[in-house]
Amino acid sequence: MRLRAIRRRRSALLAVGAVLILMLATVLFVFGRGRPSAATAEARPPQLEVAPVAAATSYHDPVMVRGTAIGATTVSVGDRSAPVAANGTFELALPHGPLDTTLVATSKAGVQATAPLKAGVTLPRIRAVHVTAYAWAYDPMREAVLDLARTGRIDTVQLDIKDEDGMVGYDSQVALARESGAATAIYDAPAALKQLHDMGVRVVGRLVAFRDPTLAAWAWHNGHPDWVIQNPGGQPYSSGYGAIAFTNFASPEIRSYNRDLAVEAGHLGFDGVMYDYIRRPDGNLAVMRFPGLSESPSDSVANFLRDIEAPIHEAGAALGAAVFGIAATRPDEIAQDIPSMARYVDFLAPMLYPSHWHAGEYDVANPNSQPYDIIFRSLQDFRSRTEGTAAQVIPWLQDFSLGVSYGDAEVRAQIDATYAAGDNGFFLWSPTVSYHGGALTPS
Repeated sequence: MRLRAIRRRRSALLAVGAVLILMLATVLFVFGRGRPSAATAEARPPQLEVAPVAAATSYHDPVMVRGTAIGATTVSVGDRSAPVAANGTFELALPHGPLDTTLVATSKAGVQATAPLKAGVTLPRIRAVHVTAYAWAYDPMREAVLDLARTGRIDTVQLDIKDEDGMVGYDSQVALARESGAATAIYDAPAALKQLHDMGVRVVGRLVAFRDPTLAAWAWHNGHPDWVIQNPGGQPYSSGYGAIAFTNFASPEIRSYNRDLAVEAGHLGFDGVMYDYIRRPDGNLAVMRFPGLSESPSDSVANFLRDIEAPIHEAGAALGAAVFGIAATRPDEIAQDIPSMARYVDFLAPMLYPSHWHAGEYDVANPNSQPYDIIFRSLQDFRSRTEGTAAQVIPWLQDFSLGVSYGDAEVRAQIDATYAAGDNGFFLWSPTVSYHGGALTPS
């Protein structure tokens, strides 16, 4: 009897033990399924959140990207990367905007998460005067311009890089500028930029593009006739600018030359580069030949801007183009299609000088005597033509007399019209680099 009881108790204990073991196994199984292993956790992508990126005010300024990337060890854009802190935060400095790219967060195991990254560049207001290389090198003219800046009447100086004669105003290191004799030492570019920047003044370099008698003549006489616009007889196209004045915008070498000068200027510290004479010669298109041209002149000019936009921005400079006032309504007359060009520039600078309009343009009876009216109405047209693009419209205004005497009142009328039309900046042009300071309001 006693042996039988012991056996019964043993069986009961074994049964209870089996039940307990089964219950424990079940709990462990369920718990194990609910709690990920380290390997499972490592296989999950990081949790990536990016803070809104503020627009920069210069292409020289870096763009700071901040956010959190929980589970990541690094974040990157292209070949630039930054570590992620233990709490998941990060800061990644990029050389310049604008940005339209992807941020990648990578975990220790190599698992990635991505997020779109967008940031723009919003240029500060430009209130500028035109200054030639020779004017900057001449103390009285330079000091007069600097006085405008010291008194807050301007915030930007437009200083020539390459002028209408094809001469580069400083000792450029671009090979073709040196080989063709275009590079000079009229002024010291690094010194000029430092002086102006130390005053808080921005500098836009004007680069006369395809009107270039220096390079055109050198190319023609040195075995590069295809670099020059020609007439039907295969000779240099002669225009009101001279017997051999215009280079061929369809030539890859001419395009590269004008790009390289702008990139050099950006690296030197110019805040912006504005191309002038970025067009074909005015006149009858039927008597012009552009060797290698495979598209319309208007498309070729716009595509030049498309191709140089990125390298100029990467060099730290904004990109602009000076255009004819008539281009808003007559693009094919000089190969300046405003909507097409506006897609690739930070600003367009239409030359709206009242003395250059014909009577009746924009229903203004006498534009030269009605500076407010012609500026206001033509600017409205340019704003309409650039709608849907990021390009600002910053007009060239007249500070010289041609047919009508211009003083403080006439210059001020143009500025007032610019503001009334919705634009808050301007370039003043005086061929003698002499400006009516009374027309300019101190900031």
